[in-house]
Amino acid sequence: MAQLAVPFAAMGCPCEFKLEGDADALRAAAAAARAEVDRLELKYSHYRDDSLIAQFGACADTGQSCEVDEETANLLDFAAALTEQSDGRFDLTAGVLTKLWDLRDDRLPSAAAIAAARARCGWRDLVRWERPRLAFARSGVRLDLGGLVKEYAADRAAQVFREHGVRHGVVDLGGDLALIGAHADGTPWRAGIKAPRTPQEAFATIELTRGGLATSGDYERSRVVDGRRYTHIVDVRNGEPVQSFASVSVLADTCLIAGAAATLAILFGEREGDAWLQQLGLPYVAVNAQGRVSGTLANT
Repeated sequence: MAQLAVPFAAMGCPCEFKLEGDADALRAAAAAARAEVDRLELKYSHYRDDSLIAQFGACADTGQSCEVDEETANLLDFAAALTEQSDGRFDLTAGVLTKLWDLRDDRLPSAAAIAAARARCGWRDLVRWERPRLAFARSGVRLDLGGLVKEYAADRAAQVFREHGVRHGVVDLGGDLALIGAHADGTPWRAGIKAPRTPQEAFATIELTRGGLATSGDYERSRVVDGRRYTHIVDVRNGEPVQSFASVSVLADTCLIAGAAATLAILFGEREGDAWLQQLGLPYVAVNAQGRVSGTLANT
């Protein structure tokens, strides 16, 4: 029984496959799983002119509708459901606002810039989605599936491993995990949850044998300006970064569902997000800006 670790970079983050089984079979399966991650990154990248996302932008600018494939339609259906469940907080058109708040020069955007970006945002008002056709109400609208694709890719990679006969392992895409199966001896994999303000340290350890674990927070893509932290997660309703948890981690049957739940909790804000997670019933752990830990996994 061989143990194999396959580190690589994808989707702007460090990734790794941790596997157990026949060495040759693991290498062949890892190559296929890596190809699947690369396929999804190329397909849904908003940095490439030849991606499907770029084609959507061209449709918006020319006033044409476009027909989408089944995989994309499923993701759009899922995103539309999240938009309704979050009362508009989750929005695939928020990418222009997210870029505006990158704050790479530590200067806050002007009210005029925020207003101009908000005019190009709004799934409910500016996007017409009637499976399988997608259309836009105005030019300049851009879809960004970045809030779903990494978690979806983790699930797809885990499925590719299973299809290749791999039964023991974990897919780690930038800290978002999809389980292939427990260790060969039946014991669970152990995953550390990063401490938001000292991410080189883990404040909790979760044991995993199946499903997915995903984390959303303000500690990897954020800026502190004049003593206030601005996260990359933006509420399209006011055009500003949310003030919320520092970190939320969720366990679910799939990494995609776990990631969506963690993101929605951040978008709801600390008080409403905690209540929503408790009602949802998925195991979770959340940390607020002051370091208070809550959730059903808080004592793990």
